[in-house]
Amino acid sequence: MSSLDFERRPSASGQDSSIVLFLHGYGADGADLLGLADPLAPHLPDTVFVAVNAPERSMANPQGFQWFPIPWIDGSTDAAAAEGMLRAARELDGFLDKVLADEGLSPDRLVLFGFSQGTMMSLHVAPRRVDPVAGVVGFSGRLMMPERLAGEMVSSPPVLLVHGNQDDVVPFEEMQMAGEALQGAGFQVFGHVMEGTAHGIAPDGLSVALAFIREVLDGASEE
Repeated sequence: MSSLDFERRPSASGQDSSIVLFLHGYGADGADLLGLADPLAPHLPDTVFVAVNAPERSMANPQGFQWFPIPWIDGSTDAAAAEGMLRAARELDGFLDKVLADEGLSPDRLVLFGFSQGTMMSLHVAPRRVDPVAGVVGFSGRLMMPERLAGEMVSSPPVLLVHGNQDDVVPFEEMQMAGEALQGAGFQVFGHVMEGTAHGIAPDGLSVALAFIREVLDGASEE
């Protein structure tokens, strides 16, 4: 099990039949994304929103957290970054088990919603879980270790990739590279380009994410 800190917002209806789990970017914290529950909740009345803090204090911003170090930002080594990512993946995997157990829900009622480094974590952990989550929403991220995906994946939940074409932090090209690698491994991948958007979440991207979340949760509930 995991000891990661998190915040939980109950569903608007009190039915608590699904979960959207927010995974923040480098140097931020869970609260940075939890505010997205405000526009999403009215359209997802039975959904619990959970925002988790990454396991380490950020080397670049001690007020925030990091899933793993980033060499070009904090001067860490590539080896430390890779080791940190795999360590964080194990912690996140345990945290997903804890959340599902706490809520009494099955994995097909869970959507991972990542931003930047949170997307990288989501795209790494979700395919390596035997019981697939309902879906993965990945904003402004990349697929880490794509060469290991096909050999290590054990499930293939649907994925939505959203990226601003003016992103100056994680290059826009990473969206296509991630999509091609995921599709090549057998994933159903959807994409949306936020025109004129830098490293962030624009209203049109959030609307597409909402439609995707509703679709994957409705599909799971009908099976």
